[in-house]
Amino acid sequence: MSEPSTSGGYIRRLSLWDAALIVVGGIIGGGIFLNSYIAAQRTSSGIALLLVWVGAGVLTLLGALCYAELGARRPRAGGSYVYLRDAFGSLAGFLFGWTMLLVIYSGSTAAVATGFATYTAAVFNLPPTIVRPLAVGGLVFIIGINLFGLKLGAQIQNLFTLLKLLAVAMLVVCGLVFAGVGSSNVLTADPSHIGVGFMGAALPVLFAYSGFTYLNNLAGEVRNPQRTLPRALLLGMLLVIVAYALVNIAYLAVLGHAGLANSPTPAADVMQHVAGPIGAKLIAVGIAISTLGFCNITLVSGARVLQAMGEDGLFFRGVARLHPKHHTPNVALILLTGWTMLLTITGSYGQLLDYATFGDWLACAFGVATVFWYRRHDDGHAPLDFRVPGYPWPPILFIATVGWIMVQSLISSPVNTGIGLLIILAGVPVYYVWRRLFSPAEP
Repeated sequence: MSEPSTSGGYIRRLSLWDAALIVVGGIIGGGIFLNSYIAAQRTSSGIALLLVWVGAGVLTLLGALCYAELGARRPRAGGSYVYLRDAFGSLAGFLFGWTMLLVIYSGSTAAVATGFATYTAAVFNLPPTIVRPLAVGGLVFIIGINLFGLKLGAQIQNLFTLLKLLAVAMLVVCGLVFAGVGSSNVLTADPSHIGVGFMGAALPVLFAYSGFTYLNNLAGEVRNPQRTLPRALLLGMLLVIVAYALVNIAYLAVLGHAGLANSPTPAADVMQHVAGPIGAKLIAVGIAISTLGFCNITLVSGARVLQAMGEDGLFFRGVARLHPKHHTPNVALILLTGWTMLLTITGSYGQLLDYATFGDWLACAFGVATVFWYRRHDDGHAPLDFRVPGYPWPPILFIATVGWIMVQSLISSPVNTGIGLLIILAGVPVYYVWRRLFSPAEP
């Protein structure tokens, strides 16, 4: 039985199974298949590389626990936008939506769509000139699915996620069993150099963990959200951390740390080494499916943010409308997908990666900070099924660590991360101009 939503006209159709797969699918995109070699270049050993991946996973888990409480408190469409608006005012909410549209969701989706097209072209031996048109075609396919209701979109997303988990399992089994784990001294390291390059490696690794907040954007369509959201976030995050660690061990077992650092396509190289050309093509198909599933989640969840902003008068009123039959924010979905297509055609993967990662994790830090506001202003109004264990340390550790990484990324990559910061700040005058022209009521 579906439960009508109390906000925005959405229908609560997503089960625990659907929600958990959204968490997994929203995190596992192309990062684990594309970014391990960058992290290897910036670390000195296999053990240092694994520490970066596991450490980033634990950090993300702390953030996910905070978002689990936030989702239980405000189980409605919009996620981070709603939390920032409630805690810090409409300007903060607008800046999140502005940055999400221009950089965070659109930029990461464009980058991953390019990865989808790259691997698809490799499977079918297509020329490089086909990559960008193919990426745009993938985005058109996604929007076509989701214009006709969340039920069909969720079913296809579940299939995408299960297939990407199958690809991960195939990669791990081939890397660890057939290649012989331990034969390449995976964990051998010079202890004095374990921390070398951690900060440089953190940004591409964090990109691979981006997406744990996407389920909260769909909270208005989750059944029994006070219980389902926390369970789905916890289960999904634990599965992702284990999967990422095993995949990197498989890379190291076959390629070694030095070989991984020189392999832009480590998954394909591992499968090529173990199973020849057939193995390389199989994993390329798995990666293409994985990246397409990630794009599906970002666009669907991002459209819910724009729809919530439209309801508040902080964006075009038209994007607030839901389709009368399918209960989907089709106008918002078309707008977000259209901008993503433009970035796909004109941008490069590396630039979009840096812009999106910086903005995404900055937004996550501020989103987690809203837990303190809700604890002070919201407690006692309604019973909660989930609270962050060990409060206040998880949000404090998350905010402090992300802040440190953001500062270091500004120092190490000032141009790209600086552009990302300027895009965020550019939303301030836009907000005040918007209010003057359209005079939206204060949410």
